[in-house]
Parts: sequence; structure tokens; C-alpha cells
Amino acid sequence: MRREMDELFGDASDRGLVGGRGRRGGFTPAVDVFYAGDPPRAVVKADLAGIDPSDVDLEIRGRELVIAGIRRPQAADGRVYQQVEIGHGPFRRVIGVGADVDADGARAHYESGVLIIELPLVAPVAVGVPIENTR
Repeated sequence: MRREMDELFGDASDRGLVGGRGRRGGFTPAVDVFYAGDPPRAVVKADLAGIDPSDVDLEIRGRELVIAGIRRPQAADGRVYQQVEIGHGPFRRVIGVGADVDADGARAHYESGVLIIELPLVAPVAVGVPIENTR
């Protein structure tokens, strides 16, 4: 139930007022999802600035894409911060795609701090239904 509430309200309970940090620590990356192309595909863009792509895991489960990873804190190197707004720590987003996905055709690339995931959608299969004559 918690996951459904998080998806409905955009995981608002985890977002603090500053820097996207929440009560559970870490942060929640912003995500855009749109549909494009022929053949159709879902495109998911996740704002992962400052995160090494090797620290990110992607998993497709049915009609859901799971993006999980960690944003590591920068070394303090003797700095004394006046203000800290950039969240760090573990994150996990579950994005409902709304259609069946061809997991074998999924592709992802990291460009200028944005992870772009393309998920080909499986075309629905039309199945004829015979009509019985009961006379």
C-alpha cells in the first residue's frame, strides 16, 4: 500500500523541503515518462546528476521499471559548509509503465547527468472469440 501511495503522490513523503532529502535519508531523483515512436516505446528520463552510472541498477518487472542506486557524498576535504542542499544516499524509484514491455529490447544510456531508458512496448495480441449459436 505504501508503494501505491508513493506512486500516487510522487513519493512526497520522502521529499524534504530542502534538496529532495527526506526522513529516510537519501534522495528521490526526478523522473519524466512519455510515450513516443513507431513502434511505440516508453521513454523514462531520470535526473541522476553527480551519480556514477555504475552505481545505478535497472530492473524490469512486468509493467514496472525499478531504478535503484546511490548518490555518494562528496569528500569534505576540510571544508566547512554553510549550506547543504544536494541530497545523497540510496534511492529507489518504481515507475509504472502502463503496458507490457519487451524487456529484451530495453536500452539505457547516460547523457549529461540524465539517465534515458527506452522500453519497447509489446503490441497487444488480438484473439478472436467464437460465438456459439444456442438455437
